[in-house]
Amino acid sequence: MLKIAVASEMEKVAEHFGHCVNFNIFEAEKSRIVKSGCIPNPGHKPGFLPNFLNDMGVNVIISGGMGAGAIDIFNEKGIEVITGAAGNTQDVVEEYLKGNLKSTGSVCHEHQHHGECGE
Repeated sequence: MLKIAVASEMEKVAEHFGHCVNFNIFEAEKSRIVKSGCIPNPGHKPGFLPNFLNDMGVNVIISGGMGAGAIDIFNEKGIEVITGAAGNTQDVVEEYLKGNLKSTGSVCHEHQHHGECGE
């Protein structure tokens, strides 16, 4: 069972991981979605969300952009990070499961957003 979390603004992939409205959680078996659900973002504190998602058993996180601090924590936990995604969350997950979705390595560095992306 593969558990994939998508940082979301309802049904769309969120641009900023830490400031998403919710996480759409998809469970997949044999490259197809078998279950999906939605949880609200429990709040943005540095280092909290990667640990929260890890505790939920998430294997993959998909987002538009993400801070280097969050990416480092996900990497330490062995969770695959896909950034640079956009569009409908289920479509993005289906593309990932087909092997068509690759991370662009989109890391948030802008100073006006400092502290917003899990830095």
